[in-house]
Amino acid sequence: MSGDSDPYVFTTDSLPSDLRFLPPLANGLLGWKVFSSIMHMGGVYNGEAGHCHRADVPCPLAVKLETEDPAKHSYTLDTHTGIFSHTLSLATVTASQSLYSHRFYPNILVMEVLMERHVASEEPVLINLVSSFTPKSKDIQFETCPDYKGGRHIQGQTTTAEYPGGSCPTVHLIWTPVPSALTLPPEQTQARWGFVLVVADSSEAARSNYDEGLNLMASGNLRPSHEKAWKELWLQSQVEVTGSETLCKAVIGCMFYLLSAFPSIHDTSSRFGGVSPGGLSNGGDGQDYWGHVFWDQDVWMYPGIALFYPKLARSVLEYRVGTIDGAKDNAQKQGYKGLKFPWESAVSGREVCPEDIYGQQEIHINGDVTLAFQHYLYLTEDLSMFTEGRGSEVIFGVADYWVSRATWNPDNQKYHLLGVMPPDEYYYNVNNSVYTNTVAKLSLQFAVELADLLQHPAPKEWQEVAERISIPFDQELQYHPEYDGYSKGQPVKQADTVMLGYPLGLPMSPEVRKNDLEAYEPVTDPNGPAMTWGMFAIGWLELGKAEKAQRLVEKCFKNIQGPFQVWSESSDGSGAVNFLTGMGGFLQAVLFGYTGFRVQKECLAFSPLLPDEISELCVRGVNYLGNQMDWLLRKEDVCVILREQTGGAGNRNGHKLQIVLKASGAKLPLTPGQPVTFPREAGCICKQDPPSTCWLL
Repeated sequence: MSGDSDPYVFTTDSLPSDLRFLPPLANGLLGWKVFSSIMHMGGVYNGEAGHCHRADVPCPLAVKLETEDPAKHSYTLDTHTGIFSHTLSLATVTASQSLYSHRFYPNILVMEVLMERHVASEEPVLINLVSSFTPKSKDIQFETCPDYKGGRHIQGQTTTAEYPGGSCPTVHLIWTPVPSALTLPPEQTQARWGFVLVVADSSEAARSNYDEGLNLMASGNLRPSHEKAWKELWLQSQVEVTGSETLCKAVIGCMFYLLSAFPSIHDTSSRFGGVSPGGLSNGGDGQDYWGHVFWDQDVWMYPGIALFYPKLARSVLEYRVGTIDGAKDNAQKQGYKGLKFPWESAVSGREVCPEDIYGQQEIHINGDVTLAFQHYLYLTEDLSMFTEGRGSEVIFGVADYWVSRATWNPDNQKYHLLGVMPPDEYYYNVNNSVYTNTVAKLSLQFAVELADLLQHPAPKEWQEVAERISIPFDQELQYHPEYDGYSKGQPVKQADTVMLGYPLGLPMSPEVRKNDLEAYEPVTDPNGPAMTWGMFAIGWLELGKAEKAQRLVEKCFKNIQGPFQVWSESSDGSGAVNFLTGMGGFLQAVLFGYTGFRVQKECLAFSPLLPDEISELCVRGVNYLGNQMDWLLRKEDVCVILREQTGGAGNRNGHKLQIVLKASGAKLPLTPGQPVTFPREAGCICKQDPPSTCWLL
């Protein structure tokens, strides 16, 4: 395919006028916006508590190619390979610069330059390399070390720990020196140059990775090993839309940037630092939420990744497990038992939100975290995450927090959660946020369920609070008020109550679901954060209103800025940049809206519905109970193929799966490599002869 027709290739002849929308290159450990003099490393923050932010790390590859004579410029981000290229074309020569964050070796960033002569000449060709790099940072005190194998080496520590007594991370950089110009001699028709940058947390790791980079370059395998890793990722998940080129490119861009924020599927280091709203390339002091991790990770970004990549899903859970001590400290400081996960998290799990009220009141984060653990168990049945992986400590600790945080009201015989801030941050110090109370109820119920699975004694209070927690509902108007005292028509910042249906799955009639959507859609801030409209779209798809849903999906296109499919938090271009949260909400509209996928206790339910302008939706690599499936949704039918078992992606649990159709009750066994086609209707994927039947409500 050419760049013009391949939806995975984003090409332009001019860079965005707003440089915030240059494409980020990341690999789960390192993140860098192309041409920027600043980059970031996962887990490296500077500043205490509310002043904590991603530490700026100088980038020696902040280089632009320039020529003395005017040249034609072309800029391309190839999401097949995760490589950004800048090409300068003159009458006699073409020079191209390629940049990438290595997908397999996460400590390595690479710049390659290729010069090719078009016509024979006795004159050398000179290309200038204009650098904006300086070996300094306002967050890290760097000092120069002896060169290592021809590479420059600096190292330093951040200036301030995240909390008193905490450690200050060390950062080492070793890189190939970048000259001010490159020359193609008269006798050569082409020449290549490679420049490697290594960023690591110790001198030993930096040297080892630099050795690896030099060896890969010498063997010609530096770029191929990177491209192979991206190819492997895309083989495990592809989402492609037929009928709307804009939608197809948007989906591919979202998948690319989200995958870039996660570690390699081969990474076993357990050093993953979580995913922040603006990703690794953003989050410096005062920017893009300081690089902190919010509910955005667990509720908005995680579901679209977990559907395909159990290992990457587990890395999110392991990040939260790594913050247990901080969560325990947060709860104790608030005067409660158990665990209170921070509204804004860095490394330790202690609250790092600059404004106290969010950490004190936006307690739905606890239920958001446990929801991700619950979905992981239902998708994988991997109990090891909850035993030696310590996931049970998270679930039980959150349950203990809810019990201690709830207040019994003898008047209505209900437990209340008082003085909270709902996801709709326009309001605070309210009682019984319907979202907060519902997610608390779910996490308490899951704690009881997990305790039973692990034969762990569950305090009776978990079940008691779950059964009797107040869920606000207006009997007269037949809808869910956002909190006690909410008046219908009050403005709303973002998706809140509409999330009761999805992702929380609170049982309700179609009438109530419709009433909730109609109550909140017209009063939701049109300039609110980008993820909101995906939740409304999913709600309307549940009710069979595909065209209404599609108009909401298309609202998201306004948040896509410039040629490289970079998202802004708000549709006017303001707010956090490369807004992964918005991408996650948008992807869920496609992955859980059009398909109707719902992750449930004993099945993966589906209820497909496509709007008129989409003729086909192909979702490859859906991973359920160790099996991978490819789905093709069309207007009238659905085709599912269970993949043949190969290596680590195979069926390690040995579960045989079947499709059970809701209307007819037909059971269609899935056999590896054999397509199964059926008329478009609701149903579920479950084990053959499952213990019980599970239906989408």
